[in-house]
Amino acid sequence: MQYDPIKRSLGSFFNASPPLRKLFYRLLDLLLLRTWHIKRAFKLWAKNQDSASILDAGMGFGQYSYFMAKYNPAFQIKGVDVKSEQVEDCSDFFNKINYKNSSFAVADLTQLIETNTYDFILSVDVMEHIEEDVLVFKNFYASMKKGAMLLISTPSDQGGSDVHDHEHEESDSFIDEHVRDGYGIPEIKNKLKEAGFSISEAYYSYGWPGKISWRISMKYPILLLNTSKLFFVILPFYYIITFPFALILNYLDLSLKHKTGTGLIVKAWK
Repeated sequence: MQYDPIKRSLGSFFNASPPLRKLFYRLLDLLLLRTWHIKRAFKLWAKNQDSASILDAGMGFGQYSYFMAKYNPAFQIKGVDVKSEQVEDCSDFFNKINYKNSSFAVADLTQLIETNTYDFILSVDVMEHIEEDVLVFKNFYASMKKGAMLLISTPSDQGGSDVHDHEHEESDSFIDEHVRDGYGIPEIKNKLKEAGFSISEAYYSYGWPGKISWRISMKYPILLLNTSKLFFVILPFYYIITFPFALILNYLDLSLKHKTGTGLIVKAWK
């Protein structure tokens, strides 16, 4: 399933003006369950920080850079992405809204090392795209200050992005750009230990409420949009019906502890 073309189409529409871009961020905040988990974990860390140097490693649309920069103007945010169009896009938007505490650059995480620079590194839906993941973890470790925290959101090996579709065992991942199906908790903790991290913790997100929410709020709309761009017209009406259910399910996923789930939230400290 091609996901990037849909992202580019949505990005082009919402980039028409800063208010539309902010609306887009707000919609992503509400619909994307991973954002709920990431924001909770970030706020727990940030409440004890007066200032900080932060790396948004693979910032994409820049919604997390925006959130962190807005959360505390004393935080200095650097967003990097391997795609130059994403970097140009974020740079243009943040300049328009006059956010001086944010900057963006093209970077390959397998090569990026900025020794003892960051108090916090965020990596959301990135590691499943990178084959040399331990190398990236080592680069993160080298780039972090002593006591700094790494926060990762990534698919688990329990069926993230529908990679394990029990009805169609030979089907590919819903997101076909991934180089791995997902991580097991012992696997990613061992890889972080190999990279130098002595303390890490991980827990499942996208338990049963999150899996249902993801299907109705993300999977089915994207399937329709891949069929025809005409479905952009009916999308608002679709969400009027499904949006309340998705919010309730997201809240349940955030509130409950899951024995299994299709996503992982991982924290590690230097």
